[in-house]
Amino acid sequence: MRILNLTEVVGLQLCCGCGVCSYLSPEQIEMIDVPAFGRRPKIKKQDLDSSRVLQQAFKVCPGAGLSCSLDTLNHSRLIKSLIQDWGPIFEIWEGYAANRDIRFQSSSGGAISALSLYCLEHEKMHGVLHTAANAKRPYLNETVMSKTRASIINAAGSRYSPASPCEKLQEIEDAPSPCVFIGKPCDVAAVANVKKVKPELDKKIGLTIACFCAGTPSTNGTLTMIKQMGFKSPADLSTLRYRGCGWPGKTVAESNIEGESMRRNLTYEQSWGKILQKYRQWRCYICPDHTGEFADIAVGDPWHRNTKNDSQGKSLILARTSKGQEIIKKAITAGYLIAEQVKPDTLPASQPNLLKAQSRLWGQLIGLKIAYAPYPVYKGFNLASSWLHNLTLQEKVNSILGTFKRIYTKKIKKRQRITYDDAQSTSMDL
Repeated sequence: MRILNLTEVVGLQLCCGCGVCSYLSPEQIEMIDVPAFGRRPKIKKQDLDSSRVLQQAFKVCPGAGLSCSLDTLNHSRLIKSLIQDWGPIFEIWEGYAANRDIRFQSSSGGAISALSLYCLEHEKMHGVLHTAANAKRPYLNETVMSKTRASIINAAGSRYSPASPCEKLQEIEDAPSPCVFIGKPCDVAAVANVKKVKPELDKKIGLTIACFCAGTPSTNGTLTMIKQMGFKSPADLSTLRYRGCGWPGKTVAESNIEGESMRRNLTYEQSWGKILQKYRQWRCYICPDHTGEFADIAVGDPWHRNTKNDSQGKSLILARTSKGQEIIKKAITAGYLIAEQVKPDTLPASQPNLLKAQSRLWGQLIGLKIAYAPYPVYKGFNLASSWLHNLTLQEKVNSILGTFKRIYTKKIKKRQRITYDDAQSTSMDL
């Protein structure tokens, strides 16, 4: 079942929550946190212009589909052995932020923060558009434009909850000089799409950085987690950190009610492995890009390392464009980043789960098409080849049959009624 408009993208659970539609028409579309699903666009005005606006948003929506340029993959300096499964990569580095505070506060090695800070202080970029904890409700996210070292450090660390960084792209378009954009792979893909129709934005995107992503849990995932940590209400929280302060770091929640403080923590395995990943939105299960193929630079965890004895994190850094390659080298030379080049096989050794997820996708799409269920349209990805070469026979079968099961359990064929009235409720009665 092909998706025909933005309303179907949202109702049939293909929305990524990136917010690019809100950027295109903030007067008509507002991003709202819907606890059971994620950040979703709410159409505020229904008039004659709505259909035109929604159609424009649909054309750049990463939830409806993604297309890779074959020209990008034909560059002579790309690592040929990785193109099929991982997209364009010029070089792979492993390293960490030279600043000890940034390295410690970050989820892995702090490379994203270090690169952003370098661009701000040496490349004359106006600011860094990225995600931070909501100042008043730390279990939620907000999009911020950081212009100072303190702001970047304060927001260091992964946020395993819905975020819509593209909704604030107007701040980049209006900036006096180019800016850095940081987001999940789908967010960066949305930026790549919308730049084609917004030349003024294209001029102001100085650099795009993507973090590796295995999927975005809904807010209900976080509410479940903090309830299991012993908090009565999310409104009681003063801080919530998902990772950091060591690698991979613990999830730490704190409250201070009437002078009585409370602090609880979970290991990464307990928070992500046992709770949060179960709440990932459906679109994340059928994503073709978990490692930022549309970004200039992509950063993730080098899971090939032993995390038990390594409290100081490192980052795996992919130079996906010549611009990204240049910025990485400059940041190293300027003393913001400490890193060394590593062999191509470091990437699949570090991210075997993401490789499996990518490889299952072709079978999942076949299952959706057989069942006449809604599916995104992907072009230019080597999905069939990855499915054929990276999975066992049993895994191939499961990729199709498992999709039939999820169509039923996640109600994929039924258009969901998104209720916005109490969407940002703080109730933990799940």
